[in-house]
Amino acid sequence: MSLIRITSPHVHKPASTADVMRLVLLATIPGVIAMTFFFGWGTLINIAWASLLALTFEAVCVKTRARPVSFYLKDNSALVTAFLIALALPPFAPWWLTAVAVFVAIVIAKHLYGGMGQNPFNPAMVAYALVLISFPVEMTRWTAPFVMLGEGWNVAGFTDTLQLIFGGWSNTADAFTAATPLDEMRHRGGLTTEEAWRASAVLANVGAWHAVSAAYFMGGIFLLYKKIFTWHAPAAFLGSLAVISTLFYLVAPDSYPDPFFHLTVGGTMLGAFFIITDPVSSATSNRGKIVFGIGIGVLVFTIRSWGNYPDAIAFSVLLLNLAAPFIDQYTQPRTYGHKQAKRGAKEKTS
Repeated sequence: MSLIRITSPHVHKPASTADVMRLVLLATIPGVIAMTFFFGWGTLINIAWASLLALTFEAVCVKTRARPVSFYLKDNSALVTAFLIALALPPFAPWWLTAVAVFVAIVIAKHLYGGMGQNPFNPAMVAYALVLISFPVEMTRWTAPFVMLGEGWNVAGFTDTLQLIFGGWSNTADAFTAATPLDEMRHRGGLTTEEAWRASAVLANVGAWHAVSAAYFMGGIFLLYKKIFTWHAPAAFLGSLAVISTLFYLVAPDSYPDPFFHLTVGGTMLGAFFIITDPVSSATSNRGKIVFGIGIGVLVFTIRSWGNYPDAIAFSVLLLNLAAPFIDQYTQPRTYGHKQAKRGAKEKTS
């Protein structure tokens, strides 16, 4: 007797947390390769150091809470947090800065709130915001991409990078550092955007940052293809940032950079696909994700244009994490077979 073959529907085993986190780690590979290619060995060293610290802190916290250590280490959530922190920090970030960031993310922002699935704020962004405010000098020591140095592969070697990260800063390191394009555009000394492009070597060689953003974009598309998250939050974030930056650019092009600059420089793509899509700390309904993404896009442009910090992904995400429960309350989908729920107080009429 032949078997009956049908194509749908079939019940599939739900993806485990470990499977999802492995796919997220896999999606970061293009960005890791691009960061290493343009900015040297610092990114890989920071990833290895941050991963070791994250697993150690995770094991200590889980053991202290009398939970099975191996079970929680295998879910890979600590590794994802470590990767995101290492990718967000400057490649020459000193070892103790990475240690502080990972400790804050794993111990304070995650386990003090109850562990996996209980944190109201994105742990990586809590850590990044704290070290950015506390150690602004160390957080601005970004490696100059090799295209700026005029010597092809003239970047700090593996041994030199290890010395800079674990041995301390030296005067020779200044030859390998430069401000980020967002720093240059934010502090351009009264120059128009066109004058800043002509005067700044950093802005003239912004292609490396475009390439890194493209790598993160490819990783994000891979996660969308794997249905790790939906399109709503990333599209709303990128769309709102593009719209508002376009409007200001059309009104005052001498004062505001074009939307392509905002979308492809800084942490925009990393934030769009790897940060704001955190299922624990973001909005949950589809409409809520759109509101969540739009709010982050507006805040990113606002802080970049008029705030004290050139990039604003971390601050914007944390502010919207705080608003996520409120957003969910007012964007809940209608239950099938029921009328739309009424929100707020309604006066009774006689």
